[in-house]
Amino acid sequence: MPSFNTTRHVPYSARQMFDLVADVEHYPEFLPLCEDLNIRQRLETSDGKPQLVADMTCGYKAIRETFTTRVTLDEPHQKIHVEYIDGPFSYLRNDWHFEPAAGNGCRVHFHIDYALKSAMLGLLVGAMFDKAFRRFTAAFETRAAHVYGRPRYGGSPRQSTA
Repeated sequence: MPSFNTTRHVPYSARQMFDLVADVEHYPEFLPLCEDLNIRQRLETSDGKPQLVADMTCGYKAIRETFTTRVTLDEPHQKIHVEYIDGPFSYLRNDWHFEPAAGNGCRVHFHIDYALKSAMLGLLVGAMFDKAFRRFTAAFETRAAHVYGRPRYGGSPRQSTA
């Protein structure tokens, strides 16, 4: 099963990065391959955590696939968990964890693993998915600079007023 793990230190707070990743409706504006994202439902888990059911359409050249996931937002623990519901995958799991770093900023932990249902689709888009997943964390860092501003002199980033 293909997977990707990374931990990156960013000059933004864990809360800022959690909020940025939780804002799934804006993904088509900056996330590689993401062409559309629609939230089907807003729910709450039995322990009170917000949960979204969303359809994401990804595309590359002539290939377009839409898949449905359940996104659980665990704000107290600064974690986001994504579970696969339906689409071209036989399995997909994605986890984010945002951990305050000593001094300033935070560490962003990103993990994804998946398997496509179709071996042919896997051959066609497998390498492209791998490259895109490797660019996800960088896309979120770029988005953070756009939303929150670039930190000055190694200090903490300014807050967005938008």
